[in-house]
Amino acid sequence: MQVTVRNTSGQIIDRIEVGDSIFAVSFNEAVVHQAMVRQLANARLGTADTKTRGEVSGSTRKLYSQKHTGRARRGSIKSPLLRGGGIVFGPHPRNYRQRMPKKMRRLALRCVLSAKASSGELVVVEQFGLTRPKTAEMAQMLKALGVDSSALIVTAEPEVNVIRSACNLPGIKTLPASLLNVVDLLSHKFLVITIAGIHKAEQI
Repeated sequence: MQVTVRNTSGQIIDRIEVGDSIFAVSFNEAVVHQAMVRQLANARLGTADTKTRGEVSGSTRKLYSQKHTGRARRGSIKSPLLRGGGIVFGPHPRNYRQRMPKKMRRLALRCVLSAKASSGELVVVEQFGLTRPKTAEMAQMLKALGVDSSALIVTAEPEVNVIRSACNLPGIKTLPASLLNVVDLLSHKFLVITIAGIHKAEQI
């Protein structure tokens, strides 16, 4: 499969061959969905906690007589029915982690990369060549490349000037190719990637 390469002015300067095993894979919705759910679940801390009636502070004495008051039967101020009482079926610390075979994770990533390529949302850039962090220059480059929505900028290695130039642009995120993941790809419309980043992604 061949893709066009553009410079930062948006002009087509070359065409390169990319691996069909990465950018021409049929979309497997079930695997992609499972990979996305797994990644989001693994990001959860699982530290939410509520106190049951056995954990809240307060006296355990009976509030008033069982009978002859005309009121509801109250055994303790810790009752979940009362303000300040315990919580029924509330969350407690737990582990949300999910496991997924490595081959399935790689397949999900390849499916999303292939979908970006087939839908015209893959933009290959020769290199950014920023000599200093400049948000205006990055915004101008993205406009020239036809990026009019959210975008994920991927480079082979972390480039400080690219990261700092894009960090204040809304909807734009930078990422090294080794950290490509399903959630970030699905959360951004365009994938802007350098040639070196393409070669690095093909090793995934």
